[in-house]
Amino acid sequence: MVLTDLIGETYTSLLSNKSRSALTILGIVIGIASVITMVSIGQGSTKDIESNIQALGSNLLVVSPGAQRSFGTMVRSSAGSASTLTEEDAEAIKQSVENLKAVSSLVSTNQQVIYKGNNTRVSVYGIDSAYQSIKSLEAEMGSFLSGEQISKGAKVAVLGPTVRGDLFGEDSDPTGQKIKIGDQQFTVIGITKAKGSSGTSSADNIIYVPISVVEHYFTGNKSLSSINIEVVSDKLMASAEEDITSLLLVRHKISDAGSADFSIMNQADIMETMSSVSGTMTLLLGAVAGISLIVGGIGIMNMMLTTVTERTREIGLRKSLGARSADIGSQFLLESITLTFVGGAVGILLGIAASFLVDKFGGTTTVISAWSIILSFFVSAAIGIMFGYYPARKASLLNPIEALRYE
Repeated sequence: MVLTDLIGETYTSLLSNKSRSALTILGIVIGIASVITMVSIGQGSTKDIESNIQALGSNLLVVSPGAQRSFGTMVRSSAGSASTLTEEDAEAIKQSVENLKAVSSLVSTNQQVIYKGNNTRVSVYGIDSAYQSIKSLEAEMGSFLSGEQISKGAKVAVLGPTVRGDLFGEDSDPTGQKIKIGDQQFTVIGITKAKGSSGTSSADNIIYVPISVVEHYFTGNKSLSSINIEVVSDKLMASAEEDITSLLLVRHKISDAGSADFSIMNQADIMETMSSVSGTMTLLLGAVAGISLIVGGIGIMNMMLTTVTERTREIGLRKSLGARSADIGSQFLLESITLTFVGGAVGILLGIAASFLVDKFGGTTTVISAWSIILSFFVSAAIGIMFGYYPARKASLLNPIEALRYE
């Protein structure tokens, strides 16, 4: 059979029952669109997780007060809920542990922040002069806390972009304005650059003030919420973690590491664990969405088997006029592949559109990758071949005499 004739017959056959063809295509459309959307959501979540972890800083170790727990079970009511770390611990780490680029003390607290009629409850971080470089913080507007302001305990504040939006409105310039944190008045001197996409990272919902101010006015003690440590190289993080653990166990007079009254978070380990978890979730989401593709494929097979039954006499007539079994099989297989290709193309467009809408209006980041689109295309082609092969073969093997007798 000439290719043009084969295409013409396929076109005529599919249009002869538009409703059935459209409903069959719809199953593939939903399946492909679901796969692309679910995978894009999974990849977007991975990107958000990595962005938030990277926003913590690079080659970072964080020592926190409280009992040692594994990453998977580490649950805290709030940062600094225990009081087992001190400035002396931070200084000892700085002086005794090698291969450290910087060590910074942090005291955090949650406070109500008010500006005129607007108020919000946020984390207030009391920081020292090393904190900015460790966390790679930059001022988008105004300036960051200077060493002099920190050493003198000046009542000045640097706002994260989310806090700025809550108190003053997006894209406003609040530098020089007075805000009330708790019952104390502070002058806003700057706004940090957004760490997360569109300022949605938790690092963007923080107010930074000198550490001595938080200790004096809010916590009333010298206990630290955490000690942030930047290691010279990522290859030295494991050894640095071991050295810090040994040092603090000696300082805190603890002989058994399992009874440590502190915990150390290794950024590299968390990144690896979260990437693995996120990748598994992406695969799971794609697999769940892929079930609808199988259902769509079954729908194609069902339609093609029904078509073969309806056109049995036609098949017998064609064979009696000289059509080969290969010609008959090719026609039905092409019909199946055409249905899946059309459904796949529409499904890809719908999946891209759905991912865009979820990202824009759903509050969830989505990432559409080329491989997911290419994979969806090849999957749709495979479905057309696999689920169309049996009906096509059945049609090609029909006995022409028996087919002509069929009622």
